[in-house]
Amino acid sequence: MRISELAAAVGVDSETIRYYEKTGLLPPPARSDNGYRAYGQAHVQRLAFIRHCRSLDIPLADIQQLLTLLDDPKADGFCADTLLQLQFERVRTRLHSLHVLEKQLMALLSRCNADGQGQHSAAECPLMHELVVAAQGEACACHGAAKNTAVAQEEFEKSGAPCCPSELAEQQGRCLN
Repeated sequence: MRISELAAAVGVDSETIRYYEKTGLLPPPARSDNGYRAYGQAHVQRLAFIRHCRSLDIPLADIQQLLTLLDDPKADGFCADTLLQLQFERVRTRLHSLHVLEKQLMALLSRCNADGQGQHSAAECPLMHELVVAAQGEACACHGAAKNTAVAQEEFEKSGAPCCPSELAEQQGRCLN
């Protein structure tokens, strides 16, 4: 099958397939006499695996490691578990950040009609005032006096998520070695 047929079969675009080939995630296909790529069922299965991993937002580097495990059925499944645990922790970290952002936006939006006067001109808008104040480094409704960094950091540490990319890398390194 040609690249456009593979793309349609798996639900990705042709450029994505070319990129995955270039990065080594997808093995290069055979070439027909006219130079067109000729993909087989193995490419469909591998690309579907990659696509599913991407739907879980697994980074390409981790997908490469999972593919290495897939190619070696005797490999230790612990690494797959470790990689997925790392992804789980990254998602938890993002969810925590989104929760903090949600609270900040709610605090900011609560200022909109806090005075009970309804709509305002841009010059009188409490939201615009809060955004300008924050841009000047002053306390605002969404970040508070200390920009809530200490509180946010404390909540983050309680979440149990890895606190920084180096901690994630250290955990991942244990799998790779």
